[in-house]
Amino acid sequence: MKKVILFFAISVVLNSCKNESKQAAVVIEETVPEVIYAGFGKNIHQDNALTPEHMIAQYKNLKIGDTIDTKMKGTIRDVCSKKGCWMTLDIGGDNQVMVKFKDYGFFMPLDAEGDVIVNGKAYITETSVDELRHYAEDAGKSSEDIAMITTPKLEYHFEADGVLLERIN
Repeated sequence: MKKVILFFAISVVLNSCKNESKQAAVVIEETVPEVIYAGFGKNIHQDNALTPEHMIAQYKNLKIGDTIDTKMKGTIRDVCSKKGCWMTLDIGGDNQVMVKFKDYGFFMPLDAEGDVIVNGKAYITETSVDELRHYAEDAGKSSEDIAMITTPKLEYHFEADGVLLERIN
Protein backbone atom coordinates (compact mmCIF):
# COMPACT_ATOMS: atom_id res chain seq x y z
CA MET A 1 0.00 0.00 0.00
CA LYS A 2 2.90 2.35 0.80
CA LYS A 3 4.31 1.61 -2.63
CA VAL A 4 1.02 2.59 -4.30
CA ILE A 5 0.83 5.86 -2.36
CA LEU A 6 4.51 6.58 -3.13
CA PHE A 7 3.95 5.83 -6.85
CA PHE A 8 0.87 8.09 -6.88
CA ALA A 9 2.75 10.95 -5.14
CA ILE A 10 5.67 10.69 -7.59
CA SER A 11 3.23 10.68 -10.53
CA VAL A 12 1.54 13.82 -9.23
CA VAL A 13 4.89 15.59 -8.74
CA LEU A 14 6.15 14.62 -12.20
CA ASN A 15 2.92 15.73 -13.89
CA SER A 16 2.98 19.05 -12.11
CA CYS A 17 6.54 19.71 -13.30
CA LYS A 18 5.74 19.45 -17.00
CA ASN A 19 7.47 22.07 -19.05
CA GLU A 20 4.44 23.86 -20.41
CA SER A 21 5.28 27.00 -22.27
CA LYS A 22 2.62 29.63 -22.39
CA GLN A 23 2.91 32.17 -25.13
CA ALA A 24 2.13 35.72 -24.23
CA ALA A 25 0.33 37.78 -26.80
CA VAL A 26 2.63 40.45 -28.18
CA VAL A 27 0.93 43.62 -29.31
CA ILE A 28 2.83 45.69 -31.82
CA GLU A 29 1.51 49.13 -32.49
CA GLU A 30 1.90 50.32 -36.04
CA THR A 31 3.01 53.88 -36.21
CA VAL A 32 1.84 55.85 -39.17
CA PRO A 33 4.43 58.44 -40.16
CA GLU A 34 3.22 61.98 -39.77
CA VAL A 35 2.98 63.82 -43.07
CA ILE A 36 4.17 67.40 -43.01
CA TYR A 37 4.49 69.79 -45.91
CA ALA A 38 7.01 72.38 -47.02
CA GLY A 39 5.13 75.31 -48.55
CA PHE A 40 6.17 77.40 -51.54
CA GLY A 41 4.37 80.47 -52.89
CA LYS A 42 0.91 81.26 -51.57
CA ASN A 43 -0.11 79.54 -48.31
CA ILE A 44 -2.45 76.67 -49.18
CA HIS A 45 -3.90 73.67 -47.33
CA GLN A 46 -3.98 70.04 -48.41
CA ASP A 47 -7.79 69.85 -48.04
CA ASN A 48 -9.96 69.23 -51.11
CA ALA A 49 -7.11 68.48 -53.53
CA LEU A 50 -8.22 66.43 -56.53
CA THR A 51 -6.68 62.99 -56.99
CA PRO A 52 -4.74 62.36 -60.20
CA GLU A 53 -7.65 60.31 -61.59
CA HIS A 54 -10.12 63.14 -61.00
CA MET A 55 -7.70 65.67 -62.47
CA ILE A 56 -7.30 63.64 -65.68
CA ALA A 57 -11.10 63.70 -66.04
CA GLN A 58 -11.04 67.50 -65.63
CA TYR A 59 -8.32 67.88 -68.28
CA LYS A 60 -10.27 65.66 -70.72
CA ASN A 61 -13.13 68.21 -70.60
CA LEU A 62 -10.89 71.20 -71.43
CA LYS A 63 -10.17 72.72 -74.82
CA ILE A 64 -7.20 74.92 -75.75
CA GLY A 65 -7.85 78.30 -74.11
CA ASP A 66 -10.01 76.95 -71.26
CA THR A 67 -8.80 77.25 -67.66
CA ILE A 68 -10.12 76.00 -64.35
CA ASP A 69 -9.15 77.05 -60.83
CA THR A 70 -8.32 73.91 -58.89
CA LYS A 71 -6.06 72.13 -56.47
CA MET A 72 -4.55 68.75 -57.33
CA LYS A 73 -2.18 66.07 -56.11
CA GLY A 74 0.65 64.59 -58.16
CA THR A 75 4.10 63.04 -57.97
CA ILE A 76 7.14 64.98 -59.13
CA ARG A 77 8.68 63.49 -62.26
CA ASP A 78 11.22 66.24 -63.16
CA VAL A 79 12.30 69.63 -61.84
CA CYS A 80 14.18 72.31 -63.80
CA SER A 81 17.81 71.50 -63.03
CA LYS A 82 18.97 75.11 -63.48
CA LYS A 83 16.84 77.00 -60.95
CA GLY A 84 13.66 75.02 -60.16
CA CYS A 85 11.46 77.26 -62.31
CA TRP A 86 9.19 74.43 -63.50
CA MET A 87 8.36 70.82 -62.71
CA THR A 88 6.44 68.00 -64.32
CA LEU A 89 4.02 65.88 -62.33
CA ASP A 90 3.04 62.28 -62.95
CA ILE A 91 -0.72 61.91 -62.72
CA GLY A 92 -1.00 58.29 -63.77
CA GLY A 93 -0.36 56.25 -66.88
CA ASP A 94 1.44 58.28 -69.53
CA ASN A 95 -0.18 61.47 -68.26
CA GLN A 96 1.95 64.27 -66.94
CA VAL A 97 1.37 67.93 -66.14
CA MET A 98 3.82 70.76 -66.80
CA VAL A 99 3.72 73.08 -63.78
CA LYS A 100 5.05 76.62 -63.91
CA PHE A 101 4.90 79.11 -61.07
CA LYS A 102 2.79 82.26 -61.22
CA ASP A 103 4.85 85.31 -62.21
CA TYR A 104 8.02 83.32 -61.42
CA GLY A 105 7.23 84.31 -57.83
CA PHE A 106 8.83 81.19 -56.34
CA PHE A 107 10.81 78.13 -57.35
CA MET A 108 11.07 74.52 -56.23
CA PRO A 109 14.22 73.00 -54.72
CA LEU A 110 16.37 71.46 -57.46
CA ASP A 111 16.33 68.11 -55.65
CA ALA A 112 12.56 68.12 -55.01
CA GLU A 113 10.94 64.70 -55.29
CA GLY A 114 7.88 62.89 -54.03
CA ASP A 115 4.27 63.95 -53.77
CA VAL A 116 3.01 67.51 -54.04
CA ILE A 117 -0.22 69.45 -53.91
CA VAL A 118 -0.46 72.37 -56.32
CA ASN A 119 -3.05 75.16 -56.30
CA GLY A 120 -3.81 77.38 -59.27
CA LYS A 121 -5.08 77.22 -62.84
CA ALA A 122 -5.19 74.09 -65.00
CA TYR A 123 -5.23 74.43 -68.78
CA ILE A 124 -4.30 72.68 -72.03
CA THR A 125 -1.82 74.09 -74.51
CA GLU A 126 0.06 73.13 -77.63
CA THR A 127 3.79 73.34 -76.86
CA SER A 128 6.10 74.26 -79.72
CA VAL A 129 9.10 72.18 -80.77
CA ASP A 130 11.51 74.92 -79.63
CA GLU A 131 9.96 75.06 -76.16
CA LEU A 132 9.90 71.25 -75.86
CA ARG A 133 13.60 71.17 -76.75
CA HIS A 134 14.32 73.91 -74.20
CA TYR A 135 12.58 71.90 -71.45
CA ALA A 136 14.48 68.76 -72.45
CA GLU A 137 17.76 70.69 -72.26
CA ASP A 138 16.83 72.10 -68.81
CA ALA A 139 16.00 68.57 -67.65
CA GLY A 140 19.49 67.41 -68.65
CA LYS A 141 18.41 65.19 -71.58
CA SER A 142 21.00 64.05 -74.09
CA SER A 143 21.48 65.85 -77.40
CA GLU A 144 20.15 62.75 -79.19
CA ASP A 145 16.94 62.87 -77.14
CA ILE A 146 16.57 66.59 -77.84
CA ALA A 147 17.08 66.08 -81.59
CA MET A 148 14.25 63.50 -81.62
CA ILE A 149 11.72 66.22 -80.69
CA THR A 150 10.24 67.19 -84.07
CA THR A 151 6.51 67.83 -83.55
CA PRO A 152 4.53 70.13 -81.25
CA LYS A 153 2.70 68.45 -78.39
CA LEU A 154 -0.75 68.94 -76.83
CA GLU A 155 -0.01 69.10 -73.11
CA TYR A 156 -1.65 69.46 -69.72
CA HIS A 157 -0.35 72.57 -67.99
CA PHE A 158 -0.79 74.15 -64.59
CA GLU A 159 0.08 77.63 -63.32
CA ALA A 160 0.63 77.22 -59.60
CA ASP A 161 0.30 80.04 -57.10
CA GLY A 162 1.08 77.72 -54.19
CA VAL A 163 2.72 74.32 -53.70
CA LEU A 164 2.92 71.90 -50.78
CA LEU A 165 5.83 69.45 -50.99
CA GLU A 166 5.21 66.36 -48.87
CA ARG A 167 7.79 65.51 -46.23
CA ILE A 168 7.35 62.41 -44.06
CA ASN A 169 8.35 63.00 -40.47
